[in-house]
Amino acid sequence: MHTDSPRPARAFDLRTRAVPVVAAPMAGGPSTAALAAAVSAAGGLGFLAAGYKTADAMRQEIQAVRTLTQAPFGVNVFVPQPSTANEEALATYARSLEADAAALEAALGTPRHDDDGWSDKLDVLLDLAPAVVSFTFDVPDQNVLAALEAAGIAVLQTVTSRAEADRAVAAGVDALVVQGPEAGGHRGTFDALAEPGTTPLLELLDELRDLPVPLIAAGGIVSGEDTRAALGHGAIAVQAGTAFLRADEAGTKAAHRAALASREFEATALTRAFSGRYARALLNDFMRDHDHDAPLAYPEVHHLTAPLRAAAAAAGESQRLNLWAGVNVGRTIAGSAADIVQSLVPSG
Repeated sequence: MHTDSPRPARAFDLRTRAVPVVAAPMAGGPSTAALAAAVSAAGGLGFLAAGYKTADAMRQEIQAVRTLTQAPFGVNVFVPQPSTANEEALATYARSLEADAAALEAALGTPRHDDDGWSDKLDVLLDLAPAVVSFTFDVPDQNVLAALEAAGIAVLQTVTSRAEADRAVAAGVDALVVQGPEAGGHRGTFDALAEPGTTPLLELLDELRDLPVPLIAAGGIVSGEDTRAALGHGAIAVQAGTAFLRADEAGTKAAHRAALASREFEATALTRAFSGRYARALLNDFMRDHDHDAPLAYPEVHHLTAPLRAAAAAAGESQRLNLWAGVNVGRTIAGSAADIVQSLVPSG
C-alpha cells in the first residue's frame, strides 16, 4: 500500500538469508513442515503451501515448523477468483472421465467453486505472523496488504508478465516472484482464461529489472548454474520447486517421486485436465486423453478429479496422476533438503 510515510520495519528481508534460495510452495502434499524447516535451517527460505488445506491445518503446520527451526519461513495462499465454469462443459467433461474413474474404482468428485478458506486463512496468518506470505493467482485487496504490513509480514507476489508485475508493485508488495513458463505446477497467471505467457524466465527478468522491488526468479531452477544465470539477470534469489520434489523431507507421492526419476516420461507439457487451470506436468496418458476437452474451470475441475487423482496415487498409477514438474526435471537430484539447497548455490 503506497503512502507518503515510510513503511514500518519489516521482520524479514530475503537478502539477509545466507543463501539466495527459496523453496517454492507446492500444494497438494510436497511442501511439508519438515521440508520448509530444513530449507530455512540450511540458510534458504522454506515455504508452506496453504492451498487445498483448511485454516486449522495451516495453523498446525506453521506451529510445526516453529518446533523444528527458529529460522524465518513463508506461507503461500491462493487468492480466490470468480468462477469461470460453464455447467454444460463441466458435465460433458465429467462424462469423459467416467472410464478412468471406473478403471481406478473411484467415484468422481462434485465440481464446486469455493474460496479455499480465504478469510479464515488470513485470520491465522495475522495471528501467527510468519515472516513472509506470498500470493498466487492475483493480488489481494489493499486492506489485506495493509493488515499484513501492520503485522510486520513481508509480502511476495507471483507474477508472470509485465502487466501483472505493474499491478503488484502499485498495490505495494515487497517483492515479486517472477514465474517463467519453465516452472512446474500451476502458472500464476492472474487471468484464469488467458493463455499463459511464453516469454522465457531470463527474458522476463530483463523486462522487469527497472521495477523498484526485488525480483525472485522461478521456473526451471535446478542447479547452481541456473541460479547464477538468474542472479545475472537481476534476481536477488531463486525459487525452486521441482528441485525439491525429490527431497527426503518432501511429501511427494510415491508414484510422483518415482516418475520424476524415471525415463518413462520424456517431456513436460501445460495441461488443464487435472484442475481446470494451466499447469506444467510430466506428459502422461491422462493429459493426452483429456486435455483437449478439459474446461478452464478452477477449482471446479480440481474438485471433480480429486478422488480420481487420490485413487491413482494409492494405486501407483502414474499415467492418471498429476505429475507436476518443470522443464528441467531431468537434472534434479534426490537427497536431503540441505544438500539440494547447496546444489542450488552457484559455485566459485
